[in-house]
Amino acid sequence: MSEEQFTNLSMIVFLGGLILFMGFIIWDLGKKSKAGKFGTFVLFLALGTGVAGFVFKNALVEFILLK
Repeated sequence: MSEEQFTNLSMIVFLGGLILFMGFIIWDLGKKSKAGKFGTFVLFLALGTGVAGFVFKNALVEFILLK
């Protein structure tokens, strides 16, 4: 396995793990603040939009670079 392959694989694995951990943090924040179902939904919507934007930006950059 080359260094480039290892870097690409580890980025996918660790970035996915980080996104899952951030989802857990948002859920825990909603639970500890007693935000309720709607409040937790708003937290996921607001904070999850940033994560979705980051993933979309990376996918768009990869798509443009492959052209």
